[in-house]
Amino acid sequence: MKLQLAIDLEDIDGAIKLIDKTKDYVDVFEYGTPLVINFGLEGLQKIRDKFPDITLFADLKIMDVAPYEVAQAYKYGADMTSILGQAEDQSIKDAIKGAREAGKKILVDMIAVRDIEKRTKEVDEMGADYVCTHTGYDLQDLGETPFETFHKMKANTTKTKTAVAGGIKINTADQIIAENPDLLIVGGGIATVDNPTAAAKTIKDKIIKAGKADE
Repeated sequence: MKLQLAIDLEDIDGAIKLIDKTKDYVDVFEYGTPLVINFGLEGLQKIRDKFPDITLFADLKIMDVAPYEVAQAYKYGADMTSILGQAEDQSIKDAIKGAREAGKKILVDMIAVRDIEKRTKEVDEMGADYVCTHTGYDLQDLGETPFETFHKMKANTTKTKTAVAGGIKINTADQIIAENPDLLIVGGGIATVDNPTAAAKTIKDKIIKAGKADE
């Protein structure tokens, strides 16, 4: 299991400072959608230049023109990017093909997918690197969590690695770690607390203690 930090801040300097504070405990750093919107892929390049050795995930949430968009993500320094599970099958297949050709990875984000079991099986057959259950901020405000959806998704994968995102914090991390995702994505539970370093270490230690760390 790897720990991914979703950086949904609104400035590049803040993102760089956060990476500096947490890089000893985080396996994957996510250049979040707010950064994509505010600074484009040039901001991603700045982070790559500053940290040439970290694993970077660009959360582009691709919906169309997949070959071009995945290529751009990788060109500007991403090791992995995302396409929505709601996208056309051909778009997802093109994104996977583009990732393979570039020697990179693709994550299929299942946010807003209604039939999670059916779509997970389809994505699993397509050969994505990761499929991710994702409870968005709007539904988190209504009290929803990713736990039940993740369980359904994981039960329908045979070869694709699984990821989970959406409101995970220190006090809920144990519950989802027990479900054994391959990628545990935490945002505000690390990024917006008083001591991000301590929060990242605590969650990483929980993964290690559970015997699930992917080194």
